[in-house]
Amino acid sequence: MDLTQDEKTPAKRAGWKRDPVKVQQDILQAATREFADNGFNGGRIERIVQLTRTSKRMIYYYFGDKEGLWQAVLEAAYTRVRAQEAELDLADLAPLEALRRLFVFTFDHHRQSADFIRLVMIENIRGGHVLASSGKIRDLNRPVVAMLEDICRRGAADGSLRADLCPLQLHWEVSALSFFNMSNRATFSGIFGAGLHDEAAQIRLRDSLADQLIRAVRA
Repeated sequence: MDLTQDEKTPAKRAGWKRDPVKVQQDILQAATREFADNGFNGGRIERIVQLTRTSKRMIYYYFGDKEGLWQAVLEAAYTRVRAQEAELDLADLAPLEALRRLFVFTFDHHRQSADFIRLVMIENIRGGHVLASSGKIRDLNRPVVAMLEDICRRGAADGSLRADLCPLQLHWEVSALSFFNMSNRATFSGIFGAGLHDEAAQIRLRDSLADQLIRAVRA
């Protein structure tokens, strides 16, 4: 593979050696933007190179190939959202309050994280095989179900929540209510107008959905 003059310079190579973690972070940030904007098939390694101080060779060195880079992008995206969930301290809240807080966080995260929504949609269009094969992504997503298991257990014990709730189904419902709001934003707004996605309308929608969820699970 031919290298540009910039890629051949000692300073360039020294930068790679000095901070390989930063190099990988830069690549992942650029790749997230590229894949979110253009999909997996439309995403181009060449454009990622242009957005970073690296080269094709270094991208392949760290991530193996385009598929490996895509997997790393997905893993990084899920790492970010699950890390934010872990900071909610739901165990310190009453069960109903904890569930509402988790829903509000998820709804707000999704409406503020268009790239995450696009990446998940693209992976679903591709059949979800990368998510299915990534042990890291499965491990990253276990804690949110564990949090809901704790909420359900505490809620059943104190009588605030129904005893027959399924934590995994609750996770599905919280995700579904939040995800559709963004995944279908363009088509829904195109048909019915963009008013539902004004800031005030989004807050009303979020709070209304949270109320519906709480009514459905309350004992």
